[in-house]
Amino acid sequence: MNIKEINQYWEKIINTMNDGLMVVAPDCSILMVNSAFEQMTGYTSKEITGQSCKILECDACESTLIKTDDTSSCRLFRPGQTDIKRCRCHALCKDGTFLPILKNASILRDDHGTAMGVVETLTDISELTRLDRQVHQLERQVHLEKGFYGILGNSRAMRNVFDLIEKAAESNAPVIILGESGTGKELVANAIHMCSSRKQQPFIKLNCAALNESLLESELFGHVKGAFTGAHTRRTGRFEAAHGGSFFLDEIGDAPLSIQTKLLRVLESGQFEAVGDVNPTSVDVRIITATNQDLNAMISRRLFREDLFFRINVIPIHLPPLRHRTEEIPLLVNTFIHRLNSQSEKTIIGLTPHAMERFMAYEWPGNIRELKNALEYAYVITEKDSIHADHLPRQIQKKSKITRQATLKRTHKNISLPRNNEKEALVAALKTTGGNQSQAARILGINRVTVWNRMKKYGIDLQKIITQ
Repeated sequence: MNIKEINQYWEKIINTMNDGLMVVAPDCSILMVNSAFEQMTGYTSKEITGQSCKILECDACESTLIKTDDTSSCRLFRPGQTDIKRCRCHALCKDGTFLPILKNASILRDDHGTAMGVVETLTDISELTRLDRQVHQLERQVHLEKGFYGILGNSRAMRNVFDLIEKAAESNAPVIILGESGTGKELVANAIHMCSSRKQQPFIKLNCAALNESLLESELFGHVKGAFTGAHTRRTGRFEAAHGGSFFLDEIGDAPLSIQTKLLRVLESGQFEAVGDVNPTSVDVRIITATNQDLNAMISRRLFREDLFFRINVIPIHLPPLRHRTEEIPLLVNTFIHRLNSQSEKTIIGLTPHAMERFMAYEWPGNIRELKNALEYAYVITEKDSIHADHLPRQIQKKSKITRQATLKRTHKNISLPRNNEKEALVAALKTTGGNQSQAARILGINRVTVWNRMKKYGIDLQKIITQ
């Protein structure tokens, strides 16, 4: 078969492909699709031809569409674009479900180099995605004591956060992390990046509250030589440094309104100008923001742009404060003490029951950061093998003087320990303490050996309990 004969059968040839294929015109209309595309999406060639490619609602296209008034065009057709774009994304099928796909887009050019269209191949990776998710679940169970990408927690609330992180990582849509100071927002941002297909690319961070307006603009977008007094050389901004990767903007609520306007433009167009420059720079960056402020209240006071809020609030992740998951305090304490032991010549066993009562009763306004600092302080102060209540920071001693019974009632307000069922009471206590058998023994009023004997007696799987 020669080239001429092959050209006659090109349509039959592409219909033998296992991957979906579609050709898109510069105005974003779909010119043709193959049989595999029809099977993957549920759309027939007759239904989809002539439709805008936006009908697939591909999340990767969010950063490539350029909106002008009532129309939109694809950035792939702009001069200077590379001929091949690859990404992992989701496409909306006819039945309303989203299909995870690996998409390759190649630009078709005429003899003069003008873009005539884009050929896109779509590979169904739903099975791969399912296996990836299963691997993540197994990793979380096996390495629970080490945390999920450094985030400690085994409560239902935190397991929901871990699930949301994994789902958010599959998309390129902006994520906003909401939570009080000290809850671990930066760790969550890092986990999203490490779970994503961008994990081999840069992860750039910037605290919007740390700099004044002019310095913040220069840090974000960079500046050219001579842009202002002292600008002796060109400086690369954080957006440009994050190209291909993720950019974490912490304390986004503290960004000045003028900076918010420029951030909005980057999110909408994928372009920015360095300070003192008139030529735009295009970037491909996944935006992750975080704040401990009420942005809705700030919008009502005209301190935060509503349009920017809608742009960054695509996937919100709420981190619960430590006072709402006090059952995890023993796990956090044991983990941090283990880390402190590995960094020094001391060997601290843990907290005495009285010291643990104070920890469980305290409100922790500074959340996990405050708990970690309190343990570091007590670790330095103590000269014994255990941390006692009088080794704790003064504010914890002062604000948590309550009886053990009151502590248990407050700590386990969502868990009722059965009185007449020995096995159920033991399981509930182990769940409450994150699998800490010593703490479970204190809750039940028995010794640790009895806990171990009852676990053996009833065949209790500790790993299964703490991961439920």
